Amino acid sequence: MISKDDLNIVPIERAFTIPANWYFSSELYQLEQLQLFSGNWIYVGHRNQLKKTSSLTLQIGKEPIIVFENKSGEIKAFINVCRHRGGPLCLRRGSKDVLQCQYHGWTYTSEGDLRGVPEFDRVELFDKSDFKLVELDVFEWSGLLFIRTQSDTFNDIKQTCAHIQSEIGSIDLSRFEFSERVSYPIHCNWKVYIDNYLEGYHIPHVHPELNKLLDYRTYRTKTAAFHSLQYSQFKEGDSIYGSGNADDQAFYYFLYPNCMLNILPSRLQVNIVEPVDEQHCIVHFDYFYDRAEYDDARILADKNYSEFVQKEDEDICEQVQKGLQSQTYHQGRFSVKQEQGVYHFQSLLKQNYSKLLSR
Repeated sequence: MISKDDLNIVPIERAFTIPANWYFSSELYQLEQLQLFSGNWIYVGHRNQLKKTSSLTLQIGKEPIIVFENKSGEIKAFINVCRHRGGPLCLRRGSKDVLQCQYHGWTYTSEGDLRGVPEFDRVELFDKSDFKLVELDVFEWSGLLFIRTQSDTFNDIKQTCAHIQSEIGSIDLSRFEFSERVSYPIHCNWKVYIDNYLEGYHIPHVHPELNKLLDYRTYRTKTAAFHSLQYSQFKEGDSIYGSGNADDQAFYYFLYPNCMLNILPSRLQVNIVEPVDEQHCIVHFDYFYDRAEYDDARILADKNYSEFVQKEDEDICEQVQKGLQSQTYHQGRFSVKQEQGVYHFQSLLKQNYSKLLSR
């Protein structure tokens, strides 16, 4: 599946891209699902989303997760599996403190303790304390919520978020209001989509309209331990994102392994790349706005523009997925100037795979 030579990390000037079969190997995909995603801090949503829905449900690797805010304002996360026969849980209507299985009605407190067990009075040697829900660690930064399903993680989310906050300065991501989530199923491996996100090299060729908006000459990439930043100024002239002033910058953060924070003036867009199988993924776009700056018309314009660019990315990623499976292609090389972000991500993958395979 993975040779030791493929895990070697050399300087970008001499490096090859990861092997093509890493993008369609079913064995590697299973390793990622069972260990890579469960062994990292994963972005799951924003506290402000819970103002519009009672809970968030999602999948991290093989584990279904439920996240909610209890009556005390604490964010709680559990494996979304009833301890009876594996049914899914939900917050009981009208309550922030009771989780109820949707299969047979077992109920749990917001601390995960089993409380109600319908029609179990004749069961012998049954102790409710043996059937507590599995609670997960939660880390919150500026309203952004991250979960881990294992105590030993590869990435360091606290270090990452502290670094980003120092760069964005006074921008407070917690104050942006959640608007909606839009999801795009794409016929490509999750790593293909992230590779594409991590470089502006393709912008003049794939995104002609975006190229008119951003000043490609100012496009830069910075890398850190577990994240990278791409940033650019806007060209002079008014647009829905600014007026071309020096302060009107676009910040595109990637947080390993599968989250992007796209920060523009008075607007936050979070992208989550969710693997489906070795050749398919779903990309979720969560939109947040400072409503003092974004009225309904401007929000609609932003979403329409984002979808236009996303469709261009979707088309090229699906074509790349096909190309990677050509018998004539195995590995490529990196542009030292333009593909530092891709090299950084693929180096982290190699380190992560090495850790998983050494267990």
